[in-house]
Parts: sequence; C-alpha cells; structure tokens
Amino acid sequence: MRVLNVAEKPSVAKSVAGILSGNQNLRMREGRSRYNKIYEFNYSINGLPCHMLVTSVTGHLMELEFEDRFRKWHACDPAVLFTAPVRKFVPQDKLDIKRTLEEVARGCQWLVLWLDCDREGENIAFEVIEVCTAVNRQLTLRRARFSALIERDIHDAVQNLVNPNKCFADAVDARQEIDLRIGASFTRFQTMLLRDAFVIESATNDRNLVLSYGPCQFPTLGFVVERYWEIQSHEPEEFWTINCSHRSDEGLATFNWMRGHFFDYTCAVIIYEMCVEEPTATVTKVRQQEKLKYAPAPLNTIQLEKRASIYFRMSSEHTMKVAEELYQAGFISYPRTETDSFSERTNLHAIVQEQQGHPGWGSYAQRLLDPASGLWRNPRNGGHDDKAHPPIHPTKFSSGESGWSQDHHRLYELVVRHFLACVSQPAVGAETTVEIDIAGELFFASGRVIVAKNYLDVYRFESWGGSLLPTYEVGQQFVPTTLTLDSGVTRPPPLLSEADLLSCMDKEGIGTDATMHDHIKKLLDRFYATKDSSMRFSPTNLGEALVMGYDDMGYKLWKPYLRAVMERDMKAVSEGAKSKAEVLETCLQQMKACFLDARLNKVKLFEAMAVFFERSNRSGGDEQHASGEFVRRCGLCQEADMVLRQNRDGNFMVGCLGFPQCRNVVWLPGSVSEAAVTTNVCNSCTPGPVYLIQFTFRRLEIPPDYSANHLGCIGGCDETLRQLTEICGTGSRLSARGRGGPAMPNNVQRSNTRQGACIYCHQTGHSSGNCPSQSSGPRSSRPQSMNVQSAGQVSISCSACGALCTLRTANTTTNRGRKFYSCQSQTCNFFVWEDSINNGNRGRGFQRVNVSASASNPSRSQGHGRGGRGAVDAAGVTFVSATGDPISGRRCFVCGDPSHFANACPNRGI
Repeated sequence: MRVLNVAEKPSVAKSVAGILSGNQNLRMREGRSRYNKIYEFNYSINGLPCHMLVTSVTGHLMELEFEDRFRKWHACDPAVLFTAPVRKFVPQDKLDIKRTLEEVARGCQWLVLWLDCDREGENIAFEVIEVCTAVNRQLTLRRARFSALIERDIHDAVQNLVNPNKCFADAVDARQEIDLRIGASFTRFQTMLLRDAFVIESATNDRNLVLSYGPCQFPTLGFVVERYWEIQSHEPEEFWTINCSHRSDEGLATFNWMRGHFFDYTCAVIIYEMCVEEPTATVTKVRQQEKLKYAPAPLNTIQLEKRASIYFRMSSEHTMKVAEELYQAGFISYPRTETDSFSERTNLHAIVQEQQGHPGWGSYAQRLLDPASGLWRNPRNGGHDDKAHPPIHPTKFSSGESGWSQDHHRLYELVVRHFLACVSQPAVGAETTVEIDIAGELFFASGRVIVAKNYLDVYRFESWGGSLLPTYEVGQQFVPTTLTLDSGVTRPPPLLSEADLLSCMDKEGIGTDATMHDHIKKLLDRFYATKDSSMRFSPTNLGEALVMGYDDMGYKLWKPYLRAVMERDMKAVSEGAKSKAEVLETCLQQMKACFLDARLNKVKLFEAMAVFFERSNRSGGDEQHASGEFVRRCGLCQEADMVLRQNRDGNFMVGCLGFPQCRNVVWLPGSVSEAAVTTNVCNSCTPGPVYLIQFTFRRLEIPPDYSANHLGCIGGCDETLRQLTEICGTGSRLSARGRGGPAMPNNVQRSNTRQGACIYCHQTGHSSGNCPSQSSGPRSSRPQSMNVQSAGQVSISCSACGALCTLRTANTTTNRGRKFYSCQSQTCNFFVWEDSINNGNRGRGFQRVNVSASASNPSRSQGHGRGGRGAVDAAGVTFVSATGDPISGRRCFVCGDPSHFANACPNRGI
C-alpha cells in the first residue's frame, strides 16, 4: 500500500522520514518545488506493509481573498466587503507544491497528515485534503497526532492514527474570514479618509501609508493607549506616613504603620505628636509560621513568552522564532500550546533522566530521581488543557550545539530548568511577624528565613528574599530608635511591559497563544506604538489619535470586549457547539453596524487626528471614497460602485469609485443642501438596484412650486430632479459656468473617460472648442433656420433633428439671467446663446455624452465630441488631457488642425 505523508514544513518532513525509516534504505528525490523534497522508504503500520512517501507544504497552502473585482481599493464601497464574495485558492508561489501533491496523490491509497496539532495545523490539513482528493477521491484520510519530533512520539503517532478534526478547521476558516472582512473594510475606510488629509510624519512614504485596522490589533493597541492615558491623567498627591525603627544587639527592625498613610496632613501630625508624647512601644503580638513558595506550573506558550521577556529581554516574536527552531531540531516539545498540566500518561521520570549528564543542572536531576532526597513532587495542575499538546518540556538532551546562538542556549535552559522546577518540592521558609503599639497606633515588622530552597536550587531565575528580625516577646517594651513623620507622593502606574501586555491579552481573550506575538509586532510595524529599552510600550501620535477618534464615537472598538466574544464563538466552533455559518453571520452583522456608525461619525476621527497632525493640502479624493454611500453599480465600467459624495465646495455628486480609471459622474443640482441615500429602491430603473436619495434643497434657490424635500432617483426616471437640474444648474466645481442647467440624459450618468475636462470651465461632457462659456469666436455648428414670428420673437430650429428649440434662462453664477436655446430631445447636442444670435454670431454645438451610445458604439459620437465634424475651427484651440490640462504641440498630422487628431480629420482620404 502506498501512503502519502504530508508535513507542515520541509524540516519536519525530513525528521519524520528519518525517524520512521531509521535512516535505513531512505531515498530522496526532488519534487516540483525545490524546497519540498520527497522521501521514500518501506514501513509497517499496524502490521500492514506500506511504501511511505513523505513530503511537505510550507505553512498554509491556500489564501483567502476577495474576488478580483473587490480587491482594488476603489472598486467598491468598503461596507460592501462585509458581504462581498470571497474565495480560497492556491497562490502563485505555492503552485509547485500543489502540483507535487497532485502527482504523488494519484498513485496512493492513504493520505496521512503530519501537520501541527493545533487549530491552524488542522486547517492546513484540510487544505491538503482538498488538493489531494481533487485528483484521487478514493484516498483514505488519516491524522497523525504528535507533540515532539522524537522517536517515541513519532512511532506512537503513526501506529495510532485518528480522523482529521473538521471543527478545528472550521474555527480557523471563520477567524480568517472575519479578520479579512473587518480588517479590509476598516483599513480602507480609515486609510482613504485620513492618509491624504493629514501630514503624518511617522511615515517615510506617506503616499503608500496604510492605516491598518485589525480586530485583534486594535484592542492590543487599546491596552497600550489606556495605560498611557492613566499615566498622563495622574495627578500626584502628597501623603504622610509614620515610620519607626528599633536597633538592638541582634540587629535592626523596621516597623510599618498599620494605617499605611494619610492624605490629610493635619490628621497625620496630630497622630504623630501623640506617638512622640508617649513613645514607648509595647509588643502586642509575635507570630511565627511556615511559609511555602511553590514552583511554577508547567510551561505553556504565554508563560514562555512572558518569562523570556522578563529574564532575557527577548521580544515575544523572537522568543517564538527561537522556540520553533528548537522544536524542529527535536530539543523541545511543540511550543504553541495552552496546556499547563501534564497528563498521567506522561513519563516525567524519563524526561528527568535524560538531563542527568548536564554540567549545570545534572546533579540536581540526580537528586530528583533519588527517593531518599524527598525532592520529587508531581507537578501541579495549571488549569488549562487544549487537548492537543502537553506543556512545553525538553525532549532531547543537549549541553549546547555548535550552531546555537546565545538566545537558543538561554531558551533551552529556561525550558529545562522550568521543567525540573515544576516536578520539585516548594521552597520552605520560616516567617516571623511582630506587632507593636505606640500611643494606641499599631505598627508591624516581618522577617523571613529560608529553611529549604528545594526548587529554587535549580530555578535560578527566581529568588525569595528575606531578612532576620531580632527576637521579641509579647509584652516587651522599648523606646524606638527613630520615629519620624515622612511625606511622599502618589505615583502613576508604569507603562506596560511586554509581559504585562501579554497578560492583558490573555486575560481578555485577545488572540491565541500562537498569534499574540504577531499582534504585538504589528503595532510596532505600523508605527502605532514604540518599545523602549526597558521593554515598555508607548503609543505614537498616530496610534493615540486613532484610538481617541474611535473612543469619541462612543463605540469601544479599541476595547477587548467585541473581540473576546468572537474568540469565544470561534472556540465554540472548534468544540462543535456552534456552526461556522452561525458565528460568521453574528460577528459580521455586529461589526458592520459598528462600521456604518463609525463612517457616519468620521468627523470624530478628523478631530482626533487634528490634535496631533497638520492638515494636508493634497487632494481629498480618497477622503470622498471612504465616505461615499452606495447608490448603484456603475453602468459604464461595470466594475465599481457609484456612491453619493460631497466635495470640498459642499456640492453633491454621484461618482464612480473606479476614478480615475472611470470618470462616470452625475452632478446633482447646485441647490441641494443635504442628501442621504435611503434603503428604498427605484422600481423603474435598470439594472438595479438603484437606491433613492433623500434631497433637501435650499428654499431660496428653487421655484416656489417645488418642495424643499424630495425623495429622488438619479437613474433617469425622476422628472422633478431633471427639471431642478435644468433650472438651478449642477453642483460641479465652477457651477457649470455658462450653460443653463443641461438636461440630464436618460440614464443620467455622464462620462469623461473618452474626453478631458474643458480648459475654460473645467467641466466634462464637451471639448474646450465647444465650451458654451465662450460666446465669441469661430463656430462650426449653427441653427438651420431663423424664423421671425409675428410677435418679433426668433424661432430657432435644431441643427440635428430640425425640431423647434426651447428658450430657457440660465441660473448659474456666471450667466444668471442669460437666455439660451436648446433642443428638447435628450439625444441632440444643440445649444446657442440668444444674445450671440442677436449679435449675428453663429451658434455652437454642445456635446452631451450619452453613456450607452459612446461606450458601446464610439462611432456614433463622431462629429459631436473631440475631433468630430461638429468641432470648432482651429483658431486658439488645443487638446486637453484627462486632468483638464492643455496638451501643447499636439495637432492633426493630415491638415495641421489642433482641434482634432488625424483619425477624425474631415480631410482624411481627400
């Protein structure tokens, strides 16, 4: 029988193959990936002869990501990411590993999974299962559970194979999806909102700065900021205390006041003067008792990280890196475990026996194994068991390897000494407490003598200090050597150390033993916090500003409560108590509500950032992207969303988030004072959904027969909105200078993807040569007829369709009151000022871009757009770029006319 064995790392695969084969008849060959070898040998599983093939992955084989159209930051409203479709796939750099697994799996009957025995490892196991069963559905699936890369564990694991745990894998899938959706939405929101709005000096290249948000990262930052705020808000307060000492032939005893201290100076002075007047001290109580200092509980991941930080000043990230290397080399057990109690099946004496030859602690190990010493004590139960791995302990003897760094030596020594200590008797001390009375005030002194050090002999990282007290008897009297009234001031708590931060995270359930160090590292990488030489954390201005902004909103997104609930839910998934779908729905609904509320209160983030940073003069385009409300899918690019936004001038628009690649935009009437997208959907416009917008107009800027409040649609069906746009003009940057409220096309949306902004009025929808704000100069389009009616009025016919044009009055800033003729048809482009006709000047063609026509059939718009037959003559006209800037020196190479390119030249082919 051919058995495919898959390990999590190449080094683990090599170790497993070497142990199972005994390094006899072990063959190695290359796989598709040069790092992931394939080892072959013969072996027997429960008496069944097998041909074993051992290979590996390198961590996760797959990634979870949004579908392609949601991956670009400007492709959609960040709120959409809470429901956008996601997919799990093998990335490009892992395809060679995937091909190796597929090729080997085709010829095998069993698949044995040697991934790390935690939730993350189980999730990777199911990724491997998905790849292998896709090419061989007949595979029998088995899971090897082991805790150390030693012969005893590996042989035991392969002879006692179990089924993979789908609940563990589902818990990781849930966490990955929750973190992806929450992290991506909040990160895009706050980055696009704030990055270009402020000068953030912490960034070397602030244009590429990412203000990341993580559901574990932010509560971790919250611990740091909260402690910093406690220190900043601390007001030192003076206090007074009475100290007493007595020197005798046997030494000095220092007595502390039972009251501790007083903040009232007058009260303290009165009591002190009473003691001075009657200074004789009387011994009222002498208590002697045995005290025990117990050895620490067996070592788990959090304790390993905390103790390495305290004893060696090693960061948690570096500690886990070194521990992983020691594990892969077979010297310690698996370093990612929550368990701090050994099972009854663990042979603790065998572990101690391996350490008898060490020059540093070998003699202590020998004493432990000697029954006559009475030093052995079964380790205490720490109260945690993840049911996957035992506590961290040594698995192989070493007096030091040649390739080890100082940190490898230190960490291995800590693991060994900690294990020897936890199977030892507690230290024993004799403690004496003496209480005295001076004028009715009680004082006490304590002293301790260590009777038996026991575990302290090997655990050199801890001490149990004490001091000898002179001998006192009840009823004995003496006059104190000193009796003083001393003052002091209250002090703030210290900044959080790495050990303190790990304790806070562990207590509140933020992250897991395998991820806590990553969250701390991200704070430093993102420059949200700094760590000083004393291993203590302070928030940066950026970190404090973000926490302050969310705190002012009222939502405690920086507090640990929400994440702690999520962690409990994911644990319930791993135990089978809840389903993945149930947890995803609950968590994401809750966080989406928080996100929408945060976006409504984004001004709080601006106010907080303004406390620490100067405003930037860069474009606020990204700020608009972050704050837009979804209206509909863009009908032009078919990729991004159209959202309601307000520019810096206060004017409203509905624009495509695909800007600048897509310039589809609908400018709303300039008289709009407020606008908000509702949950109502238009029943007429397609493709849907098109959400209705609640408009509030400035009463003085609209005719009296129109309501100041209107629930409207920008999809083209709303006649009221169209009329108000014609009457009031649009809210574009220069108020659509010179044109009296263009009629909105059927689908309302106007695009500038094929044509730049006009260099005169900076508006889209027409070329610079056709700008209606320029009332003089050569014109290539004119009315077909001018009929004088009996009343003396002039009747103007459209040059395109021949229909009579309507006389309208402009209401824009530049041309308020000026009259113009325009065709009533939505598809025509005719426009002419009345005064230009009266002055004998010709009319001008005005480009209205119909999105569906220009996008699907560009040839239909020739003659109206840039370079068409209806364009202006060459005099004084230049091309414009997509930004609206003139492009000098560009002209038609056929006729030399700068108003068009050669492909649209009317003289081409003549």
